[in-house]
Amino acid sequence: MALTVSVIGIGYLGSVHAACMADLGHTVIAVDVDAEKIAALAGGHSPIYEPGLDELLARVLPTGRLTFTTELADAAAADVHFICVGTPQREGEPAADVSAVFAVGEGLAPYLRGDALVVGKSTVPVGTAAALRARMQQRAPEGVSVRLAWNPEFLQEGHAITDTVSPNRFVYGVDPRTRDADVALLDEVYAVPLSAGMPRIVTDYATAELVKVAANAFLATKISFINAMSEVCEAAGGDVVALADAIGADERIGRAFLGAGVGFGGGCLPKDIRAFMARAGELGADQALTFLREVDAINFRRRSRMVDLAREELGGSLRDRRVTVLGAAFKPDSDDVRDSPALDVAQACRSAGAKVVVHDPKAVGTARAAHPLLECTEDLEAALRGAEIVLLLTAWRQYRDMDPGWAVTLVETPTVVDGRNALDVGSWRAAGWRYRALGRPTI
Repeated sequence: MALTVSVIGIGYLGSVHAACMADLGHTVIAVDVDAEKIAALAGGHSPIYEPGLDELLARVLPTGRLTFTTELADAAAADVHFICVGTPQREGEPAADVSAVFAVGEGLAPYLRGDALVVGKSTVPVGTAAALRARMQQRAPEGVSVRLAWNPEFLQEGHAITDTVSPNRFVYGVDPRTRDADVALLDEVYAVPLSAGMPRIVTDYATAELVKVAANAFLATKISFINAMSEVCEAAGGDVVALADAIGADERIGRAFLGAGVGFGGGCLPKDIRAFMARAGELGADQALTFLREVDAINFRRRSRMVDLAREELGGSLRDRRVTVLGAAFKPDSDDVRDSPALDVAQACRSAGAKVVVHDPKAVGTARAAHPLLECTEDLEAALRGAEIVLLLTAWRQYRDMDPGWAVTLVETPTVVDGRNALDVGSWRAAGWRYRALGRPTI
């Protein structure tokens, strides 16, 4: 059954969610305060880079099922309201800033009907849902009992569309007083993927809120674990890639997220583990998550180690040396540069006196906005020309597939430091490159 759905907050999560809901057959009203963003999306142009999103917009906009507005009142008729606003790290604090979540909830409450369901998708500290429902109830029309569920998202940038309509599970955190009705309505929203056998887990608010941050904490821990092993490999002369292959063959461990390198970044893992620690402290359970401090510390050490390797290869100093950084986004298939290891390393090299040129296939615009003093280009040949060292920091396919024989003709000195262990070592060395990588032997 097709529903009328509102999606409030049209950032990375919201824009993908809105387009996917329309593609599933629902009528979608997408709401955001940013008029420029709304106009771009209404014209079929996503302000973010996500593979397939522009094509998805081109498919659903002509149907009339997806409309964009800056007015929250336009969403009043929706059966289901999705809250998709950001929860960034607070300025100067580790805790999450949930002010936008409460602002949307309180702004939406006066327009609610008694049969409408509000669904939180934003990543929030545990306890937020219950507090939000109480605040919304204070502002709801007389006689309307606010229905709220929490339905965390599990998107990977670069795979967001697939992860929205075909996740490996749906999680519903519901109020026991309205459990059956809320589950039934969410099942209507996700009827298409559920009919294909997609599992769902129905639980309480607190558990649903914890699912996303616990999952991110585990993934961050796994990445930092292999990067800790990378440090040991460097000291002992081992090969962290072979080590990861060997331990990843154990089905209890698995190979995914055992890619040693310069570490994780983006708008989720770093801020989520810090917010998780902060909330645990507020609940008196801070000792349970003290290990996450080391997870965060290992992650930052890898960035510093990358700069150290570059300095070693350039004879002890970066001053006035031409450094080419391949990658600005925190991961491939994205233009997101939030907490990007690549840009942190590029900025550190520049601060040490290097002449830094950053190349990225999609993230040059966002990189320039974040670091206006860095020289950024979309021209790979220009970025490589005259380089005394090349640092690969985002594992774009363009870099993985790059012909090292072509690249060697452009640089001043054929030295590459592979911060993602993404290049074929044999072919690069055969083409005349000196190859270094985090956690691997120097030959």
